[in-house]
Amino acid sequence: MTVNIKVWSDYVCPFCLLAEEPLLKAVEGEDVEIEWMPFELRPHPVPTLHPEGEYLQTVWKRAVYPMAHRMKVDIKLPDVSPQPYTGTAFEGYQFAKEHGKGTEYTPRMLRAFFQEGRNIGEIDVLTDIATELGLPAAEFRQALEGGTYRQAHQDALKMAEKNLIQSVPTIIVGGTHRIEGVPHPAQLRKAIEAAKAETAQAEKAAAESAAAEAGGAPADWGATCGIDGC
Repeated sequence: MTVNIKVWSDYVCPFCLLAEEPLLKAVEGEDVEIEWMPFELRPHPVPTLHPEGEYLQTVWKRAVYPMAHRMKVDIKLPDVSPQPYTGTAFEGYQFAKEHGKGTEYTPRMLRAFFQEGRNIGEIDVLTDIATELGLPAAEFRQALEGGTYRQAHQDALKMAEKNLIQSVPTIIVGGTHRIEGVPHPAQLRKAIEAAKAETAQAEKAAAESAAAEAGGAPADWGATCGIDGC
């Protein structure tokens, strides 16, 4: 049985990049479907952050770089200032998803920003990345310039609201098991096993219910004891 794993992220969140490795380790050998979900930390017109500012300098020094060093992940604070809005990049994700490249798109976007320092707020940059993934460049650019996937992105953001997403990364396994922050592989595997058990139980209950409705009730239903014994 396939377990659905939804991962909410933003392309300007370094912890979303750091979450990818433990996620991939946890799902090795498992029948899972990973679905990347959008969440904008600072949607337009909320001002985005400046990498030279005290806030980002402090967060990266105290949390991001130490964690990346422990995990042996190459990451650096991009010098794009101010940091880009990610709404357009997420519209590109909807295009990629529709064209069968959604799984590759989000990790590639995170690497483009945090390992290559590219400005993922620019359509030229996004189109170059889409081309690397094998997406049709002209069609992709036209979709972003015309806002073709703007509504699809807004609809996806409503899913974040529905699931009470307030920070990223947030991972929901099997629709019920919630993990916030960079996960440990063992933590994720435990959630996957629990989701599998719940799915199996639900499928068994549904099968029994269907059998009962079809007149195929278990043989011991309706059994009684008489004067001659049971």
